[in-house]
Amino acid sequence: MNNNILISFLLLTNCALRFTNLHVVTCSCLLGMQNMATSSTTKSGKTLDPKTIRRLAQNREAARKSRLRKKAYIQQLESSKLKLAQMEQDMQRARSQGLFLGGTPGANTSSGAAMFDVEYARWLDDHGRRMAELHGALHAHLPDSDLRAIVDDALTHHDELFQIKAVAAKSDVFHLITGVWTTPAERCFLWMGGFRPSDLLKTLLPQLDPLTEQQLVGICNLQQSSQQAEEALSQGLEQLHQSLADTMAGGSLIDDANISIMGQMALALGKLSNLEGFVIQADNLRQQTLHQMHRILTVRQAARWFLAFGEYHNRLRALSSLWASRPREMLVTDEGNCGEISIAAQPSQSQFSAF
Repeated sequence: MNNNILISFLLLTNCALRFTNLHVVTCSCLLGMQNMATSSTTKSGKTLDPKTIRRLAQNREAARKSRLRKKAYIQQLESSKLKLAQMEQDMQRARSQGLFLGGTPGANTSSGAAMFDVEYARWLDDHGRRMAELHGALHAHLPDSDLRAIVDDALTHHDELFQIKAVAAKSDVFHLITGVWTTPAERCFLWMGGFRPSDLLKTLLPQLDPLTEQQLVGICNLQQSSQQAEEALSQGLEQLHQSLADTMAGGSLIDDANISIMGQMALALGKLSNLEGFVIQADNLRQQTLHQMHRILTVRQAARWFLAFGEYHNRLRALSSLWASRPREMLVTDEGNCGEISIAAQPSQSQFSAF
């Protein structure tokens, strides 16, 4: 009997090593559980009671389901790995075309801006890996406790980006506001160095269906409060622009010898320093929006939210890459029909609001 058990153990262990190369020790434990569950007596000859037999059977079934989940998770990770490799190739091609790292590499880039570009490129690479992990975990139907850890990690990773941007705002706020660290398609939707929170909610809300009535109310309130804060920041920035223009236009614009020019420049520099505050406040609003959505949604909805958020920007980056690599024949055709296209496009509205 012991020899048969040993032979069965070796065969099953060899099979596990051949097909999975994983959990060898676990396989031996599960085999022992299976042998105990299929027999009503132990090696010592003691008869197992029905309750113990049922518990062992339940453990065996739970272990089987766990193996199936792990197998599906591994398969999904392998698929996501291929997709991630393709995304990394696209980003590398975009960098080589000047879509990253300040548009034209080395052109009027301060040390602070260059450092931010390097940090942001690293953040994007890490973000792609986290999204692949989140995608695999969601489709492998991991338990909520395991999925929550991955979702929380995704939120923490976004917090890291806001910290990087806060440092960059102090060293070169113009680099963030002009958006040269993003791709051209992303730049179309830029608002104070990032996405507009209320429009992000409006754009990605259909990805979260179904939502409870309480969740809908919470998201609508969040969208309304975000929009009010955006309007207040936009008005403040507009007032700063007007004040700066008035300062620069003060006195005589054609009298280079005017001594008051130095005073005007000093005053203008003081006003320009306020730009840093606007970018940081806008990033705080973006960060609060992500945290609020994390609290409103269930763990699986939050996972879908972060995936939709990441995929939206991936598509914008891919669109920029495709735009830059268009064939010359297409460029000539577009230039010849630009007037017709612009007239035809006027009545329609974009699917996405300013982002």
